[in-house]
Amino acid sequence: MSAAARTVVFEASVDAGPGPTINTAPHNLEAEQALLGVLLYDNAAYERLTDSLQGRHFYEPFHQRLFQSIETHIRKGQLAEPILLADEFKRDPAFEELGGIRYLADLVDRAPPAANVGDYARAVFDLALRRDLIRIGGEIAAAAHGHGDEKRPARDQIEAAEQQLYTLAESGAASSGFVSFGDALRGAVEMTAEAFQRDGGMSGLASDLIDLDQKIGGLHPSDLIVLAGRPSMGKTALATNIAFNVAKKYAWEPQPDGSRKTVSGGVVAFYSLEMSAEQLALRMLADASGVSGDKLRKGEIDASEFGRVRDAAMELQEAPLYIDATGGISIAKLTARARRLKRQVGLDLIVVDYLQLVTGSDLGSNASRVQEVSQITMGLKALAKELACPVIALSQLSRKTEEREDKRPQLSDLRESGSIEQDADMVWFVYREEYYLGRAEPREGTPEHLTWRERMDQVEGLAEVIIAKQRHGPIGTVRLSFNSDTTRFGNLARDHAFAQARDHLDD
Repeated sequence: MSAAARTVVFEASVDAGPGPTINTAPHNLEAEQALLGVLLYDNAAYERLTDSLQGRHFYEPFHQRLFQSIETHIRKGQLAEPILLADEFKRDPAFEELGGIRYLADLVDRAPPAANVGDYARAVFDLALRRDLIRIGGEIAAAAHGHGDEKRPARDQIEAAEQQLYTLAESGAASSGFVSFGDALRGAVEMTAEAFQRDGGMSGLASDLIDLDQKIGGLHPSDLIVLAGRPSMGKTALATNIAFNVAKKYAWEPQPDGSRKTVSGGVVAFYSLEMSAEQLALRMLADASGVSGDKLRKGEIDASEFGRVRDAAMELQEAPLYIDATGGISIAKLTARARRLKRQVGLDLIVVDYLQLVTGSDLGSNASRVQEVSQITMGLKALAKELACPVIALSQLSRKTEEREDKRPQLSDLRESGSIEQDADMVWFVYREEYYLGRAEPREGTPEHLTWRERMDQVEGLAEVIIAKQRHGPIGTVRLSFNSDTTRFGNLARDHAFAQARDHLDD
């Protein structure tokens, strides 16, 4: 096509009327020319563009290459102007067709004021999003017709489409660039003020486990918390207790824009990859009612206990706790479903039980399990930051703990520990000495059995949460009570509390 012909095409696109025909992709070549002209005239205008605008967002292929060249020169600290760029494009056929250096000079001559560069950038970016939307719509239609991937289930197609649309919706919105120290300081002061005004003085969600909350300051938005332990230590029970405690205290207030602001507790998403939704609900029912889970499973309860169960069930059904019991869910699906729940009802806490049952996405056949776990932990951390809510991910421990005399876990016991330890903001270990001591009972009537009994009395009903890593504060151990019948963790009674109660009775 000749330079004159291409110029006619450009002018025709400007005067084409209210909009493109059904077969024409949305574009505005005049806006692209104006944006490029401003940048060539005043390289400093580039600093006013957002990081989201890229060369691929331009409709005209030569404009894509021209923008990328301008961007490269500016980022290297070099001048980007027509004479210097013309030498770079002298072997580009499109450049010659458009008129060569004369075309670049015309862009500069017709450049609008630099103050308007943001408006032209937004117009170019918006039209690029529209073209992507048309492309995604075509791909969705083709997949639904069975073209290219006939065996893919419809549900998987829906989730893939949601993922594409969400990624497109978030384009250009995720990166905020630099924040001044003053703005960051104001945010920190606001967080401190909220903690000061909140019961317990915490900046995060309260787990209702007092000593744990005091140690960590609550569950912080954007944190990835890894909760690990050997089988039967109670890691699922602890996660379930925290999830229920957060959900049952949920309260919100309306905002001027019609949205909801959480003022207490929160909406909880619980991914139960090992247990069914009914099994998890039964655990919560035992916790809330105080009736043994074993009795509930067998139906061995009396009228009084049934009344407690009924009352607890009525309380539970009002709690905003959502369970996804899909086994072997991929990190991509987990992320897509969390985003959907956030849009629909809000989201304040995510629990994943457990990390090793999540699968990676788009990994080659040669990928190792360590690489897969690394992708999963990075995905969970990114999800916590994106949705601004804490993520508690349960994790298994290796058998190395069983080989030591002191079986308290440590960071090196985490399976595929490198990525888990690195990505986590906090790492908790659940440890119950009662479990191990109960399996080492000496023969009755021996001196060893008497010693064993004394030690058993000291640790029975006790659990430890070992905080092995914490970005925000100190590490250490928190002691909690544990009821194995109801799988409930609770607060230990304090000596000063007993003293206060005794003094009150004496008065």
